[in-house]
Formats: sequence, C-alpha cells, structure tokens
Amino acid sequence: MSQYADPSVIVDTQWLANHLNDPNIRIIEVDMSPEPYKNAHIPGAVFWNIFAELLLPDLKMNLDARAFEKLMARSAITNDTTVIAYGSYPGTGAWIFWLLKVFGHENIRVLNGGYQKWKSEGRPLATELSTFASTDYHARGIDAHLRVLHNEVQASIGRSDRLLLDVRTPQEYSGEWFFDRPPKAGELTGHIPGAVHLEHILTLNEDGTFKSFNELKNLYTSKGITPDKEVFPYCAIGGRSGYTWFVLKYLLGYPNVRNYDGSWNEWSRLPDVAIKR
Repeated sequence: MSQYADPSVIVDTQWLANHLNDPNIRIIEVDMSPEPYKNAHIPGAVFWNIFAELLLPDLKMNLDARAFEKLMARSAITNDTTVIAYGSYPGTGAWIFWLLKVFGHENIRVLNGGYQKWKSEGRPLATELSTFASTDYHARGIDAHLRVLHNEVQASIGRSDRLLLDVRTPQEYSGEWFFDRPPKAGELTGHIPGAVHLEHILTLNEDGTFKSFNELKNLYTSKGITPDKEVFPYCAIGGRSGYTWFVLKYLLGYPNVRNYDGSWNEWSRLPDVAIKR
C-alpha cells in the first residue's frame, strides 16, 4: 500500500484486528439491507442503512447537516473519532470516506478488502448488535470543493481540459439498464455525451482489495483519464462515483477530481440535457 499517493487512508484487516478494542475507533458497516449485518458483522461495527439513512426518498444523497450529525451521534462518533468504513458491496467504504469528508470529518479510513476479505480470512464475526452511548457531533459546512453540480457538468461537455467519467456497468452506460434493470416508462437511459466509460469494479482485485498503484495508473491512463485533466466521475446515485473520487484523489494523487453525486438519478430527469445511447 506504500506506493499509493496517500496510503494512510487505508487500513488492512490485520491492522483492524489489532485495534478492535481501541476506544477512539468506530467501525461502520454500510449496506442496503440490515439482514447481512444481523447475521454476522465485524465485532463492534455499527450499521448504516443506505436507503434509510444515506439517501432521500428520491434517491438523492442526503446532505442535510442536521441529519448527518444525528447519524454520527447515534453511532457514538465524536469529531475526533477515527472511523473505519466497510460494506458488503465493493467500494462502499470509499464512498463513505467521500461522504464524511464532505462534512469535514478528519479521521476516516477505508478497510481494504472490506467484509469480503475479513470473512475469507476466518477473522472473528459477531451477531449481537453493537450499542454505544450517543455522542455530541458537530458537522462543518459542506465542502463544495468535493462536489460538482449538474450545470457545471453540462458546461464541461466537449471541453478538452475536463473529463466526464462514467463508472457504471456497461449495461447502464449503453442504455440497456436504468440502474440495475431495464427502464420503466418515463425513465431515460444512456450516458452523458463524451463521457469516458470505466466501470468502478475494474479497480479491485478478486479479494475486494484495491489494485496496485501501477495497475490503477495504467488502467486509467489507458482510457485517457490523466492527472492533467479535471475529472468528474458519475454513476447512478453518487456512490460508485464517490468511490472513484477516492481512488483517483487518494490512491493515485490526481489533483482535480470532484464527484457528481447527483449522477444519472438527477441527470436523466433534468429538462433539456443531452443524453447519448
């Protein structure tokens, strides 16, 4: 991991095993359903529900500071707590890294390989729910430097100094799918014109860990995704693109990356925007 631009943002499973009882660490498991967490999770992990706590009913990212403060407080996280994030879905922890950084939380790390690697190594798992006393948490104002909004995305189409990066599945990019299924009536599919496609999961090894610095560098540069450009990744609801922001900025050291967290969920519903299939 030492080759990465900032290796301090990642912890491996052995490091976490050695720090399970550290009082200044809070482990967060993030998933779309609480059932996997209830069945077995890393000891001491607190569960965050993607649909109930991180997204609004219209699937936009919940960036309300008050809601974020309540989530952190009920998770027994203070402004000084080191958060270790993971999920059952590849890349979830890196998306949570982006989300916490948006609200100014300083100490956040991603578990390399996530739950998949932890379980495969036969490390301890818990079934009892983790309960901690609530804390008092104060969020900073949203860091606008980590986000790009749709009007700037639209103005970037065709610019050589900016690159729109679609990190969804090939089926979503081609217009075959809307999110994870064929489109229903009124749902528009396709991609933003000029967007380069590179599915986010290609940055991971089979065991769920990040590929090496050189492998990642070659993967992105082979698609013309180079550090001299300002890169705007997008996906369906901003999670996979938040993951990609992390990889580009912290693992590869790209200086100008912002997550389009509105992503296809927003773009496909805007009036008078260009869509290509």
